[in-house]
Amino acid sequence: MISLGIEGTAWSLSVGVVDEDEVLLIENDPYIPKEGGIHPREAAQHHSERIGPLIKSVLSKVDKVDVVSFSQGPGMGPCLRIVATAARVLSLKLGKPLVGVNHCLAHLEVGRWKTGAKNPVTLYVSGGNSQVIARRGKRYRVFGETLDIGIGNALDKLARYMGLKHPGGPRIEELAKRGKKYHELPYVVKGMDFSFSGMVTAAQKLYDDGVSKEDVAFSFQETAFAMLAEVSERAMAYLDRDELLLVGGVGANSRLAEMLKVMCKERNAKFYSPPKELMGDNGAMIAYLGLLMFKHGYETRLENSTVKPDFRIEEVDVSWD
Repeated sequence: MISLGIEGTAWSLSVGVVDEDEVLLIENDPYIPKEGGIHPREAAQHHSERIGPLIKSVLSKVDKVDVVSFSQGPGMGPCLRIVATAARVLSLKLGKPLVGVNHCLAHLEVGRWKTGAKNPVTLYVSGGNSQVIARRGKRYRVFGETLDIGIGNALDKLARYMGLKHPGGPRIEELAKRGKKYHELPYVVKGMDFSFSGMVTAAQKLYDDGVSKEDVAFSFQETAFAMLAEVSERAMAYLDRDELLLVGGVGANSRLAEMLKVMCKERNAKFYSPPKELMGDNGAMIAYLGLLMFKHGYETRLENSTVKPDFRIEEVDVSWD
């Protein structure tokens, strides 16, 4: 069985195809703003103009499609609507079932699929989301999350302030590798939750006071990632789990992965992360979750295919192991 997935919750526009064993292809056409951050209207306009040719290119390279999957949320409403409309049209044109999926759950399940993690605590870190997730019964539960902005948005906000172009996360990572002096920043962990906005403001002040970009980036990463490692370890202890899965675009950061590996080693736990091409938002993860859901009896009727910008992972019933 072959599933085609369309992802477009924010700036990434991607179409992927998977079967039950492997990723067959991924094609991306992201929106890159000329300056500043992501503008939902402009991102949606980009997706509207590019999604047709992107799907056509993918269809020319596959023999068949059995399921059409799309990201139903969470994400930017204007972008989600473009993706949902394209998925509905493609489903009707091909005469194939439609499956709307939760974007966050897609990150998690493609991570489990490609790493072999069984029942992990998952640290999901991206632009708009930063959550500690684990399964309880027939649903995934969020055991901790950001109280304000996601770590990816925090990195992007700091990068823009220092004059760096989008996407800011990889640029901050490169600067941090050359940082030499740590400057203390607000470390905000409240039980299982955490906050980044105050840290961004404090890091901006360091930069205004003449601290080098390299040291600001280094200090920011060390503080933020230590917070994420702390709450991940606390969830593992509380749930008595010995697996940690790292997913989401910020998961591609090598320093974050390194810190989590050290924590897991000290706990005699296993650390997992999928290949980097599956870390950021991509169509293959949407295709895989759509395939998984369809095999377990899920199908989205057209009248139920409206987008859900605030779609929570806890809302999804999980009937698979």
